[in-house]
Amino acid sequence: MARKATERPRIVVLDGHTLNPGDNPWDEVGGLGVLTVHDRTAPELILGRARDADVVLTNKTPLTRETVAQLPELRFVGVLATGYNVVDVAACRERGIPVSNVPEYGTRSVAQYVFALLLELSHRIGDHDRSVKAGEWTRCPDFCFWKTPQVELDGKTMGIVGFGRIGRAVGEIAHALGMRVIAADVARRDAPAWPAFAWASVEELFRTADVVSLNCALTADNQGMVNARLLATMKRTAFLVNAARGPLVVERDLAEALAAGTIAGAAVDVVSTEPVKPDNPLLAAPRCIVTPHMAWASTEARRRLMQTTAGNIRAFLSGSPTNVVNPA
Repeated sequence: MARKATERPRIVVLDGHTLNPGDNPWDEVGGLGVLTVHDRTAPELILGRARDADVVLTNKTPLTRETVAQLPELRFVGVLATGYNVVDVAACRERGIPVSNVPEYGTRSVAQYVFALLLELSHRIGDHDRSVKAGEWTRCPDFCFWKTPQVELDGKTMGIVGFGRIGRAVGEIAHALGMRVIAADVARRDAPAWPAFAWASVEELFRTADVVSLNCALTADNQGMVNARLLATMKRTAFLVNAARGPLVVERDLAEALAAGTIAGAAVDVVSTEPVKPDNPLLAAPRCIVTPHMAWASTEARRRLMQTTAGNIRAFLSGSPTNVVNPA
């Protein structure tokens, strides 16, 4: 039966838990139609849950060409993230279905998190907290101690791979901490006026930086870019931070480089398969911090994401969709 033009649109969220685990209400989205929110959706349940939806919202739940073909009511897809590779945007375009993403919501949160990782590598605050609570300071004959080298960032070189919104925000913080910033990007636009800033090739950046921060999108050209060959060119005192995408790094090569002392440490918020598999070599690698893809997840960033998602739906319903990634 055809849907009446006056009916409120049916909005289905396939995997809403990470956006709203309980502190980021769906009220603004819910006010735009009849809303159904699923915390998670297994592959075999996608069709059943989305079949009658006018609007489908997804973060990591895939909408393949085959799935899109079986959703007769679908009129709009909203991606609850910046990356939209989980949706077959070409199949949607062929059906005249706009797909919108949220291009900017967590820039400052991710940049801040990069430095949370870097400062933990530099000082190992968590390790020292645990050692004090285990009684080591109580038993220490001196007024202080440290179990790892303490690293001052002032005067060191921060190398940033990917100098878009997040990369530039990382650079701003590095500059404020007294670091020299160099950057590698396929599009070299608007160089900042920081003293000693320079563009570099990826190879030069890895060779000269004291800290390498990956802040680029994942593409077919850079998948596995950080491999044994590139790691071998880094300073033995250098740190690698990855808050971008896990497949940028050959994880076995990084684990072996850490075990061999090729570099001083690494911190990753992303891995090649998420959730992380128990046999991921980085879990057992020395001097390696692994966190669960949470750099984006500040309350403030998630609220911006929710607001922009509601705005995307509102714009579509008004006939002027915004943030469309598959224009006709």
